[in-house]
Amino acid sequence: MVDYPIMLLDEPTAALDADNRRAVVELILEAKARGAGVVGIFHDDEVRETVADKVFDLRDFAGAA
Repeated sequence: MVDYPIMLLDEPTAALDADNRRAVVELILEAKARGAGVVGIFHDDEVRETVADKVFDLRDFAGAA
């Protein structure tokens, strides 16, 4: 993973096997530990709970104009 101050992720673990999923999660956690900001879309509840510090559920904003 490239060492940028912010990472934009769109389902980074989708369609991965368990080993590669764990590797990607570890890379995300390492980037966060270095101080990178992470903005991502995670449909995988387990991955989201592992890497997220704050979660925004867009369904909470449905209908807001």
